[in-house]
Amino acid sequence: MSELRVSYAPPTGYPLGTNASFRICSKIVIPIIRMITKRDWQGAEKIPKTGPVIVVSNHVSYFDVLGFAYFLFHNGRAPRFLGKASVFRTPIIGRILLAAGQVPVEREGEGAAKAIDHAKAILMAGHMLGVYPEGTLTRDSGLWPMVAKTGVARLALQTGAPVIPIAQWGTADVMPTYGKRVRFFPRSQITIRCGEPVDMSPWAGKSEDAQALTEATAHIMREITKLLEEIRGQVRPPVIFDPHNSDLPRTGNFKKKKG
Repeated sequence: MSELRVSYAPPTGYPLGTNASFRICSKIVIPIIRMITKRDWQGAEKIPKTGPVIVVSNHVSYFDVLGFAYFLFHNGRAPRFLGKASVFRTPIIGRILLAAGQVPVEREGEGAAKAIDHAKAILMAGHMLGVYPEGTLTRDSGLWPMVAKTGVARLALQTGAPVIPIAQWGTADVMPTYGKRVRFFPRSQITIRCGEPVDMSPWAGKSEDAQALTEATAHIMREITKLLEEIRGQVRPPVIFDPHNSDLPRTGNFKKKKG
């Protein structure tokens, strides 16, 4: 997968970062999203209009990326996502994603370390980078954010790019967690809240300090969770699900029956 040609060209056009493939896909996908969902979006004015920026969100459904990308695209930025490499191996879809500027990465093993290098290149070019810090769909039974990986904190501290927290809710009504069938009707409401940039100053200069990265990551996830609490009108459970202390696999559909 590392042999695939990935473009790190600076963003152009409007929405900033769009290209021919992105534009064509948006004309096909956006009308479908509008047809099957209702949208309650707030806080987009907090997203920088230009320059490198990291937008982070919770992850509950495969549909998340479509709703998230639509929200960002509608508000002036065409994001770049680091996607699991297996998706890019899919005929046609993989080529479309590459053409749209998305970047394939391995989520585990030696290849996972290269994700930071890809992300840095994207940010240095001036793009918006979209990241799900948990690295996979949440394993929490109540669909609350889990303890996340430290890659986003490391990336933010190494590049100085602002981190914008975003919470979304309702996508699991369109496509259930780990489900692959879309519910077209009745229309589901997708709610998105965008927060203020996360203050990373307490950990400045500590991108190689493991404890600092753990603390900074927890801080980022708290900001996302606060927004999600507002959306859901609930308070998250006191114990945060930690995949590191779980027997569940780190990635993939853990609900799938094994033959």
